[in-house]
Amino acid sequence: MKGKELIEAELAQYLTQFEHHSLYEPVKYLLNIGGKRIRPIILLDAVSIFEGNKQDALPLALAVEVFHNFTLMHDDIMDNSSLRRGNPTVHEKWNVNNAILSGDAMMIQAYQLIEKIPVKFQPAIYKAFNKMALWLCEGQQDDMDFEERDQVSIPEYMEMIKNKTSVLIGFCFEAGAILGNASKEIQEKIHLFGINLGLAFQLQDDYLDLYPKSKKMGKTVGGDLLNKKKAIPYLIALNEADETQKSQIELLINSQDENRVEKLTAIFEKIGVKEKTEAMISDYFELSSKSLSSIKGYDLSPIQDFAKNLMAREQ
Repeated sequence: MKGKELIEAELAQYLTQFEHHSLYEPVKYLLNIGGKRIRPIILLDAVSIFEGNKQDALPLALAVEVFHNFTLMHDDIMDNSSLRRGNPTVHEKWNVNNAILSGDAMMIQAYQLIEKIPVKFQPAIYKAFNKMALWLCEGQQDDMDFEERDQVSIPEYMEMIKNKTSVLIGFCFEAGAILGNASKEIQEKIHLFGINLGLAFQLQDDYLDLYPKSKKMGKTVGGDLLNKKKAIPYLIALNEADETQKSQIELLINSQDENRVEKLTAIFEKIGVKEKTEAMISDYFELSSKSLSSIKGYDLSPIQDFAKNLMAREQ
């Protein structure tokens, strides 16, 4: 059974135990409306590569997916989002109180699932998991703080997306190495690989919002600009623009001009934003590749293929 199919089957079986209480209806709803299951797949693949027991790792893979969706449930409240994966968000379908409480339950469920991995791995996993979870909260707080600020530096933004996005990906790779009894040095190297891959992934996400390779899914181009989101193309533009261009950008970003995305993109083109963003993505992907190539004694080709496929997405 392939990774995603295995996760879906385990998740379906796991959710059958929560049919007796309304607290869990939002949990089942969110976990059943789709998702690529990238993070638990990473973890299981990493366990296999480091020659660990995939069956022992399944509870942790589920814990990661439950925890990830818990963060999404609460993020949607904080962002006042109405849709998640094309469906109503939990707080829209139920209400904010239900979403907060069910999200809390999911966090607890994630820790209960970690209890099911072999005891010998639990201290290291709990330590890594707790560190990751707190960093993620810091990233979410920074993201909210940035919405209230006029100026955000590129280093500040990179630290925010590292905590909000990369640390969970890094944990999944690190956990696979822990469960495979890899050395501490290898655990640190694969974790760093995951961090840098996660940064490249998020930068590419920012890039594809403005420069999609395909429009077949009909997603609004420039949604981040329309929402005044401080994504990397916008930050690069402000960082590289002259005073006249900065004034034009600020005027347009705060306007209701129906063509403001097109006008902003035209200014960005003069600044070279597209190429500079591509260079940043390439740099972080190269950093991740260097971390991976420094690990010897294992067949890392599945991780290399995964990373390439992840970065080859069109939207």
